[in-house]
Amino acid sequence: MQLYYSPNACSLAIHILLREAGLPVELVRVDLASHRTEHGQDFYTLNPMGQVPLLQLDDGRTLGEGAVIARYLAQLAPDAGLMPAPDSEAYWKVAQWQHFVATELHKGFTPLFNPQLSAEAKAVLRPGLAAKFALLDKVLAAQRWLGGQQFSVADAYLFTVTRWAGFVGLSLDGLAGVQRFMQDAATRPAVQAALAAEAAA
Repeated sequence: MQLYYSPNACSLAIHILLREAGLPVELVRVDLASHRTEHGQDFYTLNPMGQVPLLQLDDGRTLGEGAVIARYLAQLAPDAGLMPAPDSEAYWKVAQWQHFVATELHKGFTPLFNPQLSAEAKAVLRPGLAAKFALLDKVLAAQRWLGGQQFSVADAYLFTVTRWAGFVGLSLDGLAGVQRFMQDAATRPAVQAALAAEAAA
């Protein structure tokens, strides 16, 4: 398989999951400014949305959208425990948190990266995003991972987007649960390997 990614983008979550699952993958870096791959290919010819992550399967088919790719990988490598048993209460709990990260956090960060948005507008947006992290902090103060005691697709995604706080001036000071989560996630071999590989690319 090939993972089309960009360093520090949401594709990091998929990169982490591939390593958690022990699945072999070739990394292909995408410049999101020019929408060209490291081999000079027009990325729009692979993904008309122009977004990472994009996973090209062994048979040439492609999968886009991080949440979809994450669940595909969890199903492909069930022994990795990245999603609980289908239709279990735990499964839907992890799915709920995965969508929370996507819709409440990921999309909340998006305008803060927009260089055309004024500093005043961004200052208005940050408190709303900080409130979502405060809610998460209460959850993570009581349990190690979003789904409980097992690292899941939701945790890889949360780790990835929480790293963005430092890029957009969002303070997570005082959120002991979130900070402990980030420290625990950062010590996982798959996370360290993914970060090292992307930094070296």
